[in-house]
Amino acid sequence: MFKLLYAPTSPYVRKVMVCAHLAGVADQIQWLDSAANPIRRDDRIAAHNPLAKVPTLILADGHALYDSRVICEYLAHLAPQAGLFPDIGPRRWLALAQQALGDGLLDAALLARYERTARPSEYQYAAWRDAQLVKVAACLDQIEQRAPALATQAPTIGEVTLGCALGYLDFRFPEIDWRARHPGAAQWEAAFRTLPAMQATLPHEA
Repeated sequence: MFKLLYAPTSPYVRKVMVCAHLAGVADQIQWLDSAANPIRRDDRIAAHNPLAKVPTLILADGHALYDSRVICEYLAHLAPQAGLFPDIGPRRWLALAQQALGDGLLDAALLARYERTARPSEYQYAAWRDAQLVKVAACLDQIEQRAPALATQAPTIGEVTLGCALGYLDFRFPEIDWRARHPGAAQWEAAFRTLPAMQATLPHEA
């Protein structure tokens, strides 16, 4: 049995859980409550991860794995037949590049959110937040270009990460209305969202 320190709103936790479902090990994971926060350190997480961030996966022997990229690859190695991480070759590099694109979108979106939610109003820096949203927009443009080639069945870690990234924008940034300017990405996401692994991991407030 694995233990996962999590937050129900974290897109990185969702990414891990989607991989767990696709690898067929979701029922082997025990969810551990935590209060992950960019300002207030949660000792329950810090006891296993010096960064005190989620997701953190605790293995049966007590060792911990973090961050989402490492955990996803670990879960994937338990079920190589799922094909989440293709073998060495062009498909692998493509999947990893797509993962980096999705993670980059999420990194920028989270920084933009924290600028409003974690920083006192008198210290907020509008130009910094705007710069993060420019990165989000650029990532969306790139996903739009790649959309025709993205899989909706038997996805790799690339599609999983992109799907979770777009889902996070719906959850936290509905005002962006990314579908209006990215019809190809919207069509792909609508189909990808129907996968049982995505439906089982929809973000929600605690």
